[in-house]
Amino acid sequence: MLTDLLAKIKSSLKANQRDLYLAALVFFTSVASFGLGRLSAIWPEEEPIVIENPKSGIMNQGRDVNQIGLPSHDSSPMIPDSARGAYVASKNGSSYHLPDCPSAKQIKEENRIWFQTADEAKRAGYKPAGNCPGL
Repeated sequence: MLTDLLAKIKSSLKANQRDLYLAALVFFTSVASFGLGRLSAIWPEEEPIVIENPKSGIMNQGRDVNQIGLPSHDSSPMIPDSARGAYVASKNGSSYHLPDCPSAKQIKEENRIWFQTADEAKRAGYKPAGNCPGL
């Protein structure tokens, strides 16, 4: 009786040998993928790259280049908008904006005019921008 059972199991394994190999391959691939996923969760994270002074240029072969070796397009030091003024307008435009307004960000640096107050901008002939929230 036990020998008959073993014979049946052997014949069943031989008949389904290809399917069993495929099932084992899928199982071990799944286990390996899961293990690699768990390993990546505990992997130490890399420190982020921090650029401390992106606008300071260095001289390289007579050209002004920034720290990563690319030509510098703006040689003026980076001044935060809060130090320049509370409102900005374009030399070529007729409206003034808040510095964080999407339209203000489109004004070229060389065309920007800064105002400390809205009254100062109005006296210069500018009107509040219609698409700038908060004006």
